[in-house]
Amino acid sequence: MHAVAFPMPRCGVIVKEGVPLLDLDTLTPQIRGVLAELANASLPYLYLALTVLIALLLHRITYRLLRRLKLPSKSFSRQALAAVRRPTRLAYVDIGLIIALSVIDLPYAMQSDLRHVTVILFILIAGWTVKGVADLASEYTLRHYDLAQEDNLRARQTITQVRILHRVIQITIILLTVGAALLTFDSVKRYGVSLLASAGAAGIVLGFAARPVLTNLISGIQIALTQPIRIDDVVIVEGEWGWIEDIGAAFVTVRLWDWRRLIVPLSYFVEQPFQNWTRESASIIGTVFWQVDYMVPIERMREKLQEFVEASPRWDRRVCNLQVVDATEQGLKMRGLMSSRNSPINWDLRCEIREKMIVWLQQDYPTALPRLRAEMVSSGLAEEGLDTSRPAHGGASDLSPAPSS
Repeated sequence: MHAVAFPMPRCGVIVKEGVPLLDLDTLTPQIRGVLAELANASLPYLYLALTVLIALLLHRITYRLLRRLKLPSKSFSRQALAAVRRPTRLAYVDIGLIIALSVIDLPYAMQSDLRHVTVILFILIAGWTVKGVADLASEYTLRHYDLAQEDNLRARQTITQVRILHRVIQITIILLTVGAALLTFDSVKRYGVSLLASAGAAGIVLGFAARPVLTNLISGIQIALTQPIRIDDVVIVEGEWGWIEDIGAAFVTVRLWDWRRLIVPLSYFVEQPFQNWTRESASIIGTVFWQVDYMVPIERMREKLQEFVEASPRWDRRVCNLQVVDATEQGLKMRGLMSSRNSPINWDLRCEIREKMIVWLQQDYPTALPRLRAEMVSSGLAEEGLDTSRPAHGGASDLSPAPSS
């Protein structure tokens, strides 16, 4: 018998059905080379990730140390640290990336893009930080003023100035930040240079497009400085009576007496006439009119008005007067003047006095209420062509026959 010899595979060779498929001895150096290249290529990115983690850790340690200062909870310094915590965290990361990119070796195109990102990030962080500090300064200032006080003129002046200037600063910061970030792109730079070089139709078009924004921005600054209106002022705009509820960057919100809201552009209060009842003071004089007959006892009515007004807690003890302002063939027109601390209270006072005076006239002097009189004569006089009617007063009818001749 003859022995059959089978070929034995070499070490490191994968064989299937006697056919060699893969030689590990020759493949291992290739795998090692690929892995080494991957390790070398990914190492810079690992350094960047480690830099971000270290920056976040340093930021956390910094705020832990600042907490040990034990600043008062309502102090401006403590609130400022809380307001800029997020932008400073991002600033730590940005500074870490700038330092890492100066040390780590990356492909030129990628390193250039990352440096551009860090520049944009730095601009956004600066704008974010300035905006946060401006918001905090506005909020901190407004805490010291209360509109609920009776004499709130000083509070209304300061709140109006702070709110308008705050919104103007916000818009300016946003525009400057976005503009600075866009100018880091070469294409935007070239477009801006070409636009300035042309300075023709494109500039005119942009000027007209930006006109409403610039008009309201300038109007806001003018209102903040001259203050034709203030927060909580009582105004009459377009025939509507209400309070200035809010002064925004582009519009003013007027809260009407029936809780509706009238939205008016800022430029309206610079270009159009309107009534401001609380320009210098919240105190106001109100008027009440009565149409009465010639038989009314004027002095007695004046005394009664003084009595009614003095008994009301809505009167501020300053103005109370009754005058005859008109006399016609129909009767007299009486005007009562009365003052109050502000316009809502004065409105209630006027309604109260008007009702009380009417009730008093009905009960004590019903003949003083307005009426219409006519005199009737005999038919003989009418046939002679004489006027048979002679109106005396206007109002409720009081027809009484005249004695016949």
